[in-house]
Amino acid sequence: MIKVTDRPDWARRMRDERLARGWSQAHAVQALMARLPYDPDAPSEESMLTQWKRWEAGRKYPEKYARDIAAVFGTTTNAFFPPSSRTPRPQLEVAGSLDTVEIVARMRASDVDQATLDALRITVDRLCCEYAHAPTAQLLTEGRAWMGRVVAMLDKRISLAQMRDAYALAGRLALLVGCVEYDSGDPRQAEATRRAALSLGEEAGHLGVVGWGYEMRSWFALTRGDYRGVIQAAAEGIERAPHESVAAQLYAQQAKAWARLGDRHQTELALDRGRSVLEALPYPEQIEDHFVVDPGKFDFYRMDCLRKVGEDQIAEQLASEVIRASTDFDGTERAPMRIAEARITLAVAAARGGDLDSALSYGERAIEGARQSLPSLTMVAADLGHVLKTHYPEVAEAREFRAHLRNLSTPESQQGGG
Repeated sequence: MIKVTDRPDWARRMRDERLARGWSQAHAVQALMARLPYDPDAPSEESMLTQWKRWEAGRKYPEKYARDIAAVFGTTTNAFFPPSSRTPRPQLEVAGSLDTVEIVARMRASDVDQATLDALRITVDRLCCEYAHAPTAQLLTEGRAWMGRVVAMLDKRISLAQMRDAYALAGRLALLVGCVEYDSGDPRQAEATRRAALSLGEEAGHLGVVGWGYEMRSWFALTRGDYRGVIQAAAEGIERAPHESVAAQLYAQQAKAWARLGDRHQTELALDRGRSVLEALPYPEQIEDHFVVDPGKFDFYRMDCLRKVGEDQIAEQLASEVIRASTDFDGTERAPMRIAEARITLAVAAARGGDLDSALSYGERAIEGARQSLPSLTMVAADLGHVLKTHYPEVAEAREFRAHLRNLSTPESQQGGG
């Protein structure tokens, strides 16, 4: 007999997702079969139940039904069944043939060749991949320095195609810098940088950069509590870049706004539209890049929405998935900011369920990390503060922790991660 711990991750998740909804295996099969197109030769419900049991046990991979199983549970195929569980994940290109000194020297030359642009692109990719874990001050320093170098390069003799590439690279760097500025508690500078990124994306004709410019606007509005502003900014971004991966994140931002407005139907519609965008795209080569919407990030957004609408069991299950997917085998946290918000979700679910000790433990771990996005963390931590105030108004430990949460937005805490 296969032990639970021996199951592939997808098999374990099938069981966990089902149990989080209170479904029997027969109920899960009925939900799956309701999604399938009519087929006179389709297996019977009894036969499908036998297959489901084999899938959950990890004895057989559901090749034919993977996409529909993921849809039953509201997520994407590549989040539920990541390629690493089937085929090796593509390796990142980690270095170019030129080091930093050589790249800068070439950028200062009268002519810039394609090798220089290729090396620069690798550098920009690296910085965008380091967003999740690198110290804030380091990212700001490097990002601003490289952005200045790229802009200065535009005064050199380069072709029209190279100029467009340079504008796009400068736009990506501006997006990165703007995100880190906002994480650090500098919204005014972040907005100026976001506008610069949007302008650079327009000049380059780069829909991805343009879409992310609108995504940042929607994110800023979300953390300010301007939920109608989120929906509007996201709609404009979707209109400009409907087939880019950023469209999935724009739909997710709309879903988060609708969830906070208390509209469950619109929340689910936005999530389903975002899921459809990701299903139509190939699995990304560089999932670590902050400006690539990897399938696992969609689970992260669903987690937030389900926490807000009170689906604690499913949100808790998704939070565990987010933490697992964001942690290396040796315990290294690849996405500490994502993990922090997942721990807040676990804390909220524990507090609502009457387990104050676990809630406080999860909450403490969430806010103690060095790499934080202060506006986002403050926003989700407010949910925990509200639950603690509602359910444990007279408990000293809960009052003390609520005071700790309020300190997240003080000037001293807004110095960024180190």
